[in-house]
Amino acid sequence: QVPLVESGGGLVQAGESLRLACAASGWRFDLFGMGWFRQAPGKERQFLASISARSSNKNYADVVKDRFTISRDNAQNTVYLQMNSLKPEDTAVYSCAATAWRAPTSPDEYEYWGQGTQVTVSS
Repeated sequence: QVPLVESGGGLVQAGESLRLACAASGWRFDLFGMGWFRQAPGKERQFLASISARSSNKNYADVVKDRFTISRDNAQNTVYLQMNSLKPEDTAVYSCAATAWRAPTSPDEYEYWGQGTQVTVSS
């Protein structure tokens, strides 16, 4: 087991910002690549951003690359997703995931997942 706990979700208005955090404990966080995904009701899980273990590689989905920023603090065992200019279509459950070292974009390449945090953007 690789415990992951997301936080920072909530209800915001369109145009506002949120910063999500995903905290790890009890394992070598600095050896794992991390990804952020979201899933809206009735839709498939969608890749948002990923970052490799030492932050040398980052990937973004086109739909968020100008608004979202992924970062990590290995000393704090935490990965972040800064989300700016939020839109109603960003409403979803946001989850972080971990895999060994790399920063893949496919959810199938991640072994460990958090429970998710709800983000709701009102118009």
